[in-house]
Amino acid sequence: MNSTPTSPASTPPPIRLRRVAEIAAVLVVIGLIVGLVPRWLAHRKLLAGTRTDSVLTVSVISPTPAQMDLGTPLPADVQAFIQASIHARASGYLEDWFVDIGDHVTNGQVLAEIDTPELDAQLAQAKAQLDQAQATRDLAKITADRWTELLKTASVSEQETAEKKSDYVLQQANVEAARANLKRLQDLKGFDRVTALFDGVITARNTDIGQLIAADSGPELFRMAQTDPLRVYVSVPQQYVHAVTSGQKAELAFLELPGRTFTATVTRTAGAVDPATRMLQVELQVPNPHGELFAGSYAQVRFNEAASPGALTISDNAIIFRAQGTQVALVDNNNQVQLRSVKLGRDFGDTVEVVDGLKANDRVIDNPPDSIADGMAVRVEPPAATGSDK
Repeated sequence: MNSTPTSPASTPPPIRLRRVAEIAAVLVVIGLIVGLVPRWLAHRKLLAGTRTDSVLTVSVISPTPAQMDLGTPLPADVQAFIQASIHARASGYLEDWFVDIGDHVTNGQVLAEIDTPELDAQLAQAKAQLDQAQATRDLAKITADRWTELLKTASVSEQETAEKKSDYVLQQANVEAARANLKRLQDLKGFDRVTALFDGVITARNTDIGQLIAADSGPELFRMAQTDPLRVYVSVPQQYVHAVTSGQKAELAFLELPGRTFTATVTRTAGAVDPATRMLQVELQVPNPHGELFAGSYAQVRFNEAASPGALTISDNAIIFRAQGTQVALVDNNNQVQLRSVKLGRDFGDTVEVVDGLKANDRVIDNPPDSIADGMAVRVEPPAATGSDK
């Protein structure tokens, strides 16, 4: 049986087969690219969207300086700069008075005179006692000197001489005591003329001619006051105590003088809040050169507004209350969250004062979520466009 030989023309050449394989491979790769690349791109887009949605978007606010709202008038008491009750230091009968209520007097001016018969008698007696003591002292000195000379001739004993010298020393002491008593009564006699203690005005006269005057224990004869300047006392609520400082100006108004205000100056504060009222007593002074204002009056004080040193205010929605204390959430330059502890001051309702822990250039997250944490990445929401930006 004879086999038929294969014709060379029926066998494809090797180069042609290789091209077919390459084309098929290219078609497969193209098919893979066409099918997988859109999926890959969609997956990447989905991941990017997921990451974007997972970053918290926050709005930030800036702290503003705290202003002390002292516009509300506060009740105040007006008092004399100096006020004193004049009492008698010498007993007797009022002989005459020379000033009455409303009179302006100067320091040392005589207000009244007192007739002091008993004091005059005591003064005369003291003078006589001084003369008697001086005479006794002189006699004792002569005796002591004589016995000293006799002792040189042994005519007297040393004991007797020492006694005479001691008697002289005793009489000298009696003279000094009598002189001191006389000086006391003379000084007391000087108080029979009642004088003013300072420049001021007489606000009360409680005596009249012939009235019996008892030294030290009797009623006041006059009352006087210095009314230029006047002292003004006002009680400032605790939340405003840091807004009041020495030298600060305030407006003083009186109901009986409508439409008029007087400038007062803070001179000092009590330095402590009254625990019963939670008020700080503040003293002001107001000039009164023309006597228009009266001591004992009721007034209203309106302090000029003043910024609290170092205090800032932020929205109360930005405050976080946690176990670590009172905090706020800040956004740093890398858009990461920083939790910072703060110390609060006064509560103004929509805003709250922060006295420590914040700076004016801090970016504070407004209304932070409960899940906010330190180091969290956030995206800052751009500020809303205002009418002028459109």
